Amino acid sequence: MNPEAIDNLMMIEESARTFAGQNILPHVMEWDEAQTFPVETMKALGQHGFMGVLVPEIYGGSGLGYQEYVSIIVEVAKVCGSVGLSLAAHNSLCTGHILAFGNEEQKQKYLPKLASAEWIGAWGLTEANTGSDAMRMKCVAVQDGDYWVINGSKNWITHGISGNVAVVLARTGELLDSRGITSFVVERDTPGFHAGKKENKLGMRASETAEMIFENCRVHKSQILGDIGEGFIQAMKVLDGGRISIAALALGIAKGAYEAAVKYAGEREQFGQPIANFQAIGFKLADMETKIQAAELLIRKAAHLKNNGQPMTTISAMAKYYASEISVQIATDAVQIFGGYGYTKDFPVEKFYRDSKLCTIGEGTSEIQKLVISRNILRGE
Repeated sequence: MNPEAIDNLMMIEESARTFAGQNILPHVMEWDEAQTFPVETMKALGQHGFMGVLVPEIYGGSGLGYQEYVSIIVEVAKVCGSVGLSLAAHNSLCTGHILAFGNEEQKQKYLPKLASAEWIGAWGLTEANTGSDAMRMKCVAVQDGDYWVINGSKNWITHGISGNVAVVLARTGELLDSRGITSFVVERDTPGFHAGKKENKLGMRASETAEMIFENCRVHKSQILGDIGEGFIQAMKVLDGGRISIAALALGIAKGAYEAAVKYAGEREQFGQPIANFQAIGFKLADMETKIQAAELLIRKAAHLKNNGQPMTTISAMAKYYASEISVQIATDAVQIFGGYGYTKDFPVEKFYRDSKLCTIGEGTSEIQKLVISRNILRGE
């Protein structure tokens, strides 16, 4: 990176850090306890350019790259994983899918509203019985003249209730046919499209996760993204970028937990001295920082490849896998360093601990990441 790019990245990091400190930090536990999805805060993020990070300026976005995107998610997630998750899902999934595969009319129609956060975006791939096994989806779309009629449901959808528009993957061909799934853009007020159950979660409680239900939902053919039957292939490409998002989210949570642990270890005294002076604690901090540095290097490499249009499926899977796993480890160690206080809601590490686990599950479990990595290794990719 040249000095100008580094300065620009640092300025963006500082802007995100300031926003998170002023607008998110004071409300973190209030939102978590009440499972409040802070729509107005998301809109404020949009006003600062953080909801359309990768969207070109001609569509009202910030026109930035993946390095800046990673930095923004990290700074927000260091304060609140829930807001970081919603920020990532909005940018990389719904908005990212339309940006990558929408036609010019669709981009003009949706990207300015999404980039400004006038509209919140959702992305519907997962179903109750088809998580990693997406080609067995039961949500179907049947053609009826110029319209497609969608029936079925999507589960575990970020912004499934509050999202103003959703990119929905539905089966339009035979079961298990990778070219039998199509992507549709469905607006919230479309008849037959409504929200279902909101999930009561362990962590990420301020990021809304809910069911989306489609009952004879008629969607015009102009709402298809790309060609009929391309949806699954599109989704896999979208998830490549999404893995970088979740890796950055995991890194932010890990950094937040680590920084809290370092501060506490320097202040908490036992046996007449700060606990940081004891080797047991010092070695934990050394391990935590080493894992953070390694995770960030993987993520930055994946972002570099993505920015330059180079193959990055394997590296993004590695980044997502490693960052999410070490995030859980670091949050666990942070709770241990805090001792009994770490188990209370009066200190931030218990929330980092709860939030971190989702990163090993969402947008492809750790097991799926290892499957992707191993298959690509054996193919020589």
